[in-house]
Amino acid sequence: MTRHPTPAAWLGLDLRWAYGSLLPAIWRSTRCIHRAQDVLHDAFVRYALSGRHEGIAQPHAYLRVVARTVLADQMAHERRFVPLPDLAGEPESTAPGRRTDAIAVQEAFTAPSAEVLADLQQRLAAAQRVIEGLPPRCREVFWLCKVEGHSQPRIAATLGISLNMVERHLMRALLDLRAARELLAP
Repeated sequence: MTRHPTPAAWLGLDLRWAYGSLLPAIWRSTRCIHRAQDVLHDAFVRYALSGRHEGIAQPHAYLRVVARTVLADQMAHERRFVPLPDLAGEPESTAPGRRTDAIAVQEAFTAPSAEVLADLQQRLAAAQRVIEGLPPRCREVFWLCKVEGHSQPRIAATLGISLNMVERHLMRALLDLRAARELLAP
């Protein structure tokens, strides 16, 4: 049986499914659409950078596990911080300008238009090409820092390179990604 890619497919994933099914599931854990979108987008990045997407029989299940891992990582990171009290005295969910009704929630989970999905596919593919085009050590440092969240000193110790080299590799990767972003900017 041959799989025919859907117009909203990217690396074996149906982006409409990701935004229409996975995003609401993440939102139920976070109760914040912006945070849920961040988790989903971080999961996309980890999925793409893993290099395993070609051999996965069930890419949607795999992405769901990756998203769960991203969410757990973010929650562990946030536990290190103490929230500041709300000086205005209003809970964030009822602050002026915030809609908490069912329409706002439904609007947040509406799948993006075909144009937005095509733009997202192009941007993700461009970022993936940039990262794949980095020298192997540079790509490894970028992965360890930006995807796995390791500190620069820990990366230097793990890879047996100087902190200065870690910084140089990260700078190279970030500059290449910025240049690609500027080329794709509308």
